Amino acid sequence: MSKPFPNNPLLQGNYAPVMAECDAPDLVVAEGELPAGLNGTLYRNGPNPMFPPLGNQHHWFLGEGMVHAIHVEDGKASYRNRWVQTEGYKAQREAGRRLIDTAFGGARAPGAEELSGNVANTNIVWHGGRLMAIDEGNSPVSMDPVTLETLGKWQFGGKYEGPMTAHPKIDPKTGEMLFFGYMAAGPGTPDISYQVVDASGRLTRSEMFQAPYASMVHDFITTDEHVIFPVFPATIDVERIMNGGPVIAWDPSVGTRIGIMARNASVDTIRWFEGDACYVYHPMNAQTVHEGGKTKILADVMKYQRVPLFPNADGSKAELSFLDEPAMLVRWTFDLDGNTNSYKEEQITDLGGEFPRLDERFAGQGYRHGFYAANTRPLSRGKPFDTLVHIDLATGKRRAFDPGAGRYVIEPVFVPRSASAPEGDGWLTTLVYDEARNLSDFVVLDTGDISKGPIARVELPTRVPFGFHGNWRSAA
Repeated sequence: MSKPFPNNPLLQGNYAPVMAECDAPDLVVAEGELPAGLNGTLYRNGPNPMFPPLGNQHHWFLGEGMVHAIHVEDGKASYRNRWVQTEGYKAQREAGRRLIDTAFGGARAPGAEELSGNVANTNIVWHGGRLMAIDEGNSPVSMDPVTLETLGKWQFGGKYEGPMTAHPKIDPKTGEMLFFGYMAAGPGTPDISYQVVDASGRLTRSEMFQAPYASMVHDFITTDEHVIFPVFPATIDVERIMNGGPVIAWDPSVGTRIGIMARNASVDTIRWFEGDACYVYHPMNAQTVHEGGKTKILADVMKYQRVPLFPNADGSKAELSFLDEPAMLVRWTFDLDGNTNSYKEEQITDLGGEFPRLDERFAGQGYRHGFYAANTRPLSRGKPFDTLVHIDLATGKRRAFDPGAGRYVIEPVFVPRSASAPEGDGWLTTLVYDEARNLSDFVVLDTGDISKGPIARVELPTRVPFGFHGNWRSAA
């Protein structure tokens, strides 16, 4: 029998894992009706540790991945969840105990030193006819889109084996998928790989370059003309690690470096811009603009003053929550024809948040509508985002959905009303955790005015732990 999970805020409440895999073929629509035009599947991924940590430390990012799928069709909904059966998952399941610790730099059980640490827990992406569960340090894991059966590690037809960001970008015009991997030459290296995959899933480009320093590069930014590689001072220093220091740590002395290249150019042409120390887990969107014969990039990002969830380089101040200091939505402007390597910043709105999303049909282009998770009630440990926000970037006007006290939201995912619907016209899909019931609901909001509340609320048979990212796959 497994020992109990420790009293850690990131292993309690709705951060705690669920221990059962289940199928629920006919869910209860408790409020409203599911829209007739909403047909497809919302996939969600997040950490769901299968066993307690080996030691006394635990990091939210390192639990084994579990994928949750809510399928909607003809006004009905069903639910299924499955662990991603990575090499590490299968070895630990067979052993009946934890072999790989859930702390950065944590020990491993004897005999498990060479076991892959892929947890495939951060995002779940559909591209090229393949559903991929991804963490950012390994190759993606392919899953059956209906049964969620794990099909195995995916290496793009054997063309690429290496780390892949959990945030690949899909060009809505060409169908290409762009992605990168950090520490691409091995642990602690500043090397970053850059890949392009065509709409069919075939790898068409793979290059490598060195960043100014080794860092946790969680996400990147693309436009229809450029690729932006942001390197923030969440540093990975081999000497520090060898001396017993933290694996990933905040070191503001190295500043922020942002590399930009044209999509049709080589990585040798990357131009590095410099800025104050900060951290961005997630951008909302970016666009390349041409005005008066000059080229600029406008990038909208959720900016923190320091990296949450990681300690300082001396090991102090290990943050436990995104709530210690909310990220603010800011716009960075890069003048590609200027003679300076600095960039301009302006704050877009005064309500901070995280998990920014958009109408993906406008990814990398000019756009107007953004969505994100935020807090509008008093903050408390272990109680994350309580509000979803829809912001009109042309007017600055916000509308918000507050599910009520004791209920908490996660990242919103936008679904267009139709393939030809205007930008932002459709539905927000999300999951809401109800603390009183200790269960989660699938909620659908109309983007015409999300403050009116759900047009449909579907009760799930279990709670879905607070996780990371998800995406919608249309049935059409």
